[in-house]
Amino acid sequence: MRHLRAIHAVRAEGSFARAADRLGVVPSALTETIRQLEESAGVPLFDRRMRPPQLTEAGLEFLEDTRPALEALDHALERLQESADLGRGRLALGASPSTIGDLVAPALRRFCADHPAIAVRLHDGPAEDLARMVADGELDLAIAGYSSTSPMLERREIACDPIGLVVPVDHPLTRLGRPPRLAEIDPATLIHLDEGAGTARLLADAPDLPPALKNGPLRVASTFGQLCLIRAGMGVGLLPQKAALLFDDPRLMFLSVADLRLERRISLIWPARRALSHVAARFMALCEALSGTLPESHADVD
Repeated sequence: MRHLRAIHAVRAEGSFARAADRLGVVPSALTETIRQLEESAGVPLFDRRMRPPQLTEAGLEFLEDTRPALEALDHALERLQESADLGRGRLALGASPSTIGDLVAPALRRFCADHPAIAVRLHDGPAEDLARMVADGELDLAIAGYSSTSPMLERREIACDPIGLVVPVDHPLTRLGRPPRLAEIDPATLIHLDEGAGTARLLADAPDLPPALKNGPLRVASTFGQLCLIRAGMGVGLLPQKAALLFDDPRLMFLSVADLRLERRISLIWPARRALSHVAARFMALCEALSGTLPESHADVD
């Protein structure tokens, strides 16, 4: 490419001296570069009997043959530089639904305002699914209540989410005038998440939670289904606060439980064995910066 740029610069500038100045080299270095190219080609590219030297017929044909390649390379470099400046690109982001409102959306709002040409795709779903998609390369990174470990993933906690009791707004426990205690929760009324869900595993491992409150006959696959059943008066559920307030539904109430000290940790998740793109790295830095502005009781920043 150095040889190609040399001969094209001589043609564009009309002399070796001006071409050398354009390329930022001394004229003797440019002359040597052209000599090497001619030696490689096995044919003179300039007629040095003329002053200044003029391109031979072979030199002119070589210029025409190589111009498309050089222009394509210049165009590719421009696009690469534009991409590096966040002038273009894509971000594939995963998020647990309960993190979107107050964690993901503020970061996305700032990111999209600063980099409007970046195409963003947001995939919401369970934390375990999002983590798998990050490991498989389907997502650049994710924000979720993921607590497992994997050699394929790195994670950093950016917020914590207290777990409490979600009840219909007219439930008797809402009239206590104080946080209920675990002994006041009727195990028969609890609606549980499937055992594979992150919150279900967190509750199963909680030492403060009585066994009677860890299992029951009614289980659902998602937080959405759990909230719908609670809203319909089918029972109550132990849920993270962000999940409980997902729909800002006035028919539901989140109650702190006086003797339950349990939190879901929300993490940034990214691949351990794959470099982050500059786009993903920029969004990740923005998330970490904004997480530091959360109230202390809802943020845990390394």
